[in-house]
Amino acid sequence: MTDTRDRRSRSLFGLVGDVPKLVKNLVKGEIDLLKAELIGKAKIIGLAAGLLIGALVIVLYAIGVLLTAAVMGLATVIPAWLAALLLAVVMLIVAGILGFVGWKRFQKALPLTPKRTIDSVKDDVNAVKGLGNKPAAADRKRS
Repeated sequence: MTDTRDRRSRSLFGLVGDVPKLVKNLVKGEIDLLKAELIGKAKIIGLAAGLLIGALVIVLYAIGVLLTAAVMGLATVIPAWLAALLLAVVMLIVAGILGFVGWKRFQKALPLTPKRTIDSVKDDVNAVKGLGNKPAAADRKRS
């Protein structure tokens, strides 16, 4: 902390001259705080991502074990090769259905250009230029 008695005896020009230095120090301090906060969050996110990936790997192996158990269970009723073939065909059918539905949903998002935002920015530029009326917020929500 600085002594307030020194500031009282300084001139207005001296105090105004300190403003850029104070603003610079404030901005630098805020940037340092931001860096420290983001680094802390990045470490937490990195650890969480590692744990989630580990869990995913274990789940994938567990699915393999469950499928093996299903084949072995079916093999008590039908030959083992037929049980494995039957389970593989069922899995391929399910994968095909999921892939088809996913592809159709993906196509709905195409093209990836943000058309509404581009139109909104064009309207804003035209309004600033005076070339047209700026649309109301309700008009933007409809498009």
